[in-house]
Amino acid sequence: MPSQFFGLNIGASGIAAFQAAINTTANNISNVKTEGYSRQVTTLEATNPLRIYAKYGSAGTGVAVTSILQQRDIYYDTKYWENNSSLGYFDQKLYYLAQVENIFADDGIQEGFSTIFSKMFNALDTLNGGNASDASVRNQFIHQAQSLCTYFNSVSDSLTELQKDTNEEIASTVQNINSIGEKIALINKEINKLELNGGYANELRDKRALLLDELSSIVSVNTDEYEVKNTYGENLGGTNFSVFINGQLLVDGNDYRQLECVSAEYKNNQTDAVGMYDIVWADTKGAFAATTETASGTLKALFDLRDGNNNEAMSGTAALMQDADGKYTTVTLSTPSNATVNALNIPAEGTVEIGNRTFAYSSWEAVLDGEGEISEITFTLEEEIDPMIAVSVDNKKIVVGDSVDSMGIPYYQQQINEFLRNFVQMFNDIQKKGETLDGEQMGAFFVGESKTGEIYDFDENVISSSSDGYHQLTSSNIKVNDKSIKDPGYFATTVDITNGADAYDLIEEMMKLQEDVTMFRGDNASAFLETLLSDIAVDTEKTEVFYNNYYNMETVITNQRMSISGVDEDEEALNLVKYQNAYNLNSKVISVMSEIYDKLINETGVT
Repeated sequence: MPSQFFGLNIGASGIAAFQAAINTTANNISNVKTEGYSRQVTTLEATNPLRIYAKYGSAGTGVAVTSILQQRDIYYDTKYWENNSSLGYFDQKLYYLAQVENIFADDGIQEGFSTIFSKMFNALDTLNGGNASDASVRNQFIHQAQSLCTYFNSVSDSLTELQKDTNEEIASTVQNINSIGEKIALINKEINKLELNGGYANELRDKRALLLDELSSIVSVNTDEYEVKNTYGENLGGTNFSVFINGQLLVDGNDYRQLECVSAEYKNNQTDAVGMYDIVWADTKGAFAATTETASGTLKALFDLRDGNNNEAMSGTAALMQDADGKYTTVTLSTPSNATVNALNIPAEGTVEIGNRTFAYSSWEAVLDGEGEISEITFTLEEEIDPMIAVSVDNKKIVVGDSVDSMGIPYYQQQINEFLRNFVQMFNDIQKKGETLDGEQMGAFFVGESKTGEIYDFDENVISSSSDGYHQLTSSNIKVNDKSIKDPGYFATTVDITNGADAYDLIEEMMKLQEDVTMFRGDNASAFLETLLSDIAVDTEKTEVFYNNYYNMETVITNQRMSISGVDEDEEALNLVKYQNAYNLNSKVISVMSEIYDKLINETGVT
C-alpha cells in the first residue's frame, strides 16, 4: 500500500508541474514582441500509477511535465519560404527596373532621347532654304548631332554602371549566404548538444528558423531533418538538419559549404562590363545553379537584371569541320536564330555552348547571303576539340554566350545598339552620296571609336570580330567624326556641290529619317524611346502584379503561421489565471494533507 505521506507527493508534483507551466507562460509573455519567437507550451502527463493490493488495483501518483515545446508547423514554414523567395525576386527586380526607367527619362528635369533627337532635326531643318553654306548653322546641327551621341554615351555608361552595381551586389549576397550557412551549422551543433541529453532547444530552433526566413528571400530554400540512428535503427537522441538552396546542399548537420565569386574570363554579350562574376562552390569549384527554372529570390533577380538578354543570344546548329591537319579547330553556326547584321550582339571573344559542353573562341566571321542576311558564323576555337567529343556535339544546338530569359541590362543595350546601327547606316548612306563644301566626297558622318582609339567608319563589307562594320557601332562608342567637328564644311547637303553651296537636296532625304522611314521594330526613329519604354513599362507592370500577389500571399501565410506559433497576449493572460488556480489548488492539497497528518500524528496517538 502507498505511504501515509503519498498525498504530499501528489500535491508536490502538481505544484512543480504548474510552476513550470506558469514559467513557460511568463516566458511567452516576455517574448511577445521578439522577432522569430515561437510560442512554447508545457505538456503535462499523469505519472505512472502505483499498483497496490486493493480492490481498486492502482492509485494515481500525480502529474509530470513531459516537455516544453515550441509550436511550429513545418508546412507553413515551407510555404512561407517558397513565397518569400518569389517575393524577394520581384521586389529586387522592381528596384532595378525603376532605375533603368529613370535612365531613359525625358521630362522637364532631364532631357532624354525625344527632346535631343527633335533638336537635332530642327537644327538640320534650318539648313534648308539658302542656309546650307552658313558655317554657324552647320555648326549648330553638328553640335546637336554630337549631343545625341553624348546622350547615348551617357545612357551606355549608366547602364554599364548599373550592371556593375548588380554584379557587386551579387558578391555581397554570396557573402551573406555564406554567413547564414555557417551560423545554421553552428546552431545545429548546439541544438544537438542540448537535445542529445533529452532536452529540446526551443530558442535555438527559433534562431535557426529566423535565419532560414532571411535565406529564403535570397534563394529558394528546402530543409530536411531526420533522427540520427545507429545501425540497429535505434534513435540516438539527436537529429541531422540539412539545408538546400536552389536544390543544392548548403548545410548538412554541423558541416556547411561556402560559395565564392570568380570573375568570368569572357563576356556573354557584346556590351557587357568586364569582370562579371560567376558563382562556384568553394569545395568542388562546380557552378552554383543561381538561375535555374526552380530558383528564385533576390540573387536570381540580380542575375536576370545583370545578364538578361530576353533569351535572344545567338543560336543555331553546330557543324564541325576538320582543318588541313585533320584537327577540329573551328565550329560553324548555321541557321542562325537572328540573321540581321545590325542586331548582332556577339562579343569578339567568348564562349559557345554545344550539347552542354562549353568551348572558348578567339574570333569569329560571318557569311552573308544575297540579301545581306547572316547565313552562318564560323568561330575559331582557342583549343582544338577532341575527335570523340567533336562527333558527339556535331549537328547539335549551339548557343553563343548565355541565353537568359529576362529583359535585363544587356537586352536594353542591344536594343539601343540595333536602333543606332539602323539609323546611322541610313544617315551615312545619304551622306556618302554627297560632297562637302570643298567638293570632297563625303564619308561617314557618324562613326564609332573603340576603347583602343580605333575609328570605325564602316568601309568594310566583311562581318567579323575584327572588321569595320556597323555591327561594331554601340551606344558607348558612337560619335560625330572629328573632321566635321573641326570643319563644319565637312558635311554634305547636296549630291553635287556644283549645284551651289546652298543646295539642300540631301537635307530633304535626311529629314525623312525622323518620321517617314521604318527603321526599328516596325516604327520610325522618333518612336524609338516610346518603343523601348513600352518594354520597360510592360516588364514593370508585370513585376508589380506578381509582387503584389506574393505580398498578399505572404500576409495570409504569415497570419496562418502566427496562428500556430505566435504569442497571443489574451490567451497567455488566461493561461496565467488557469495555472495560478491549479497551483493554488495543489497548494491546498498540501495544506489539507498537513492538517490530516497533524491530526494523525499529534491527536490520535495512544498513550
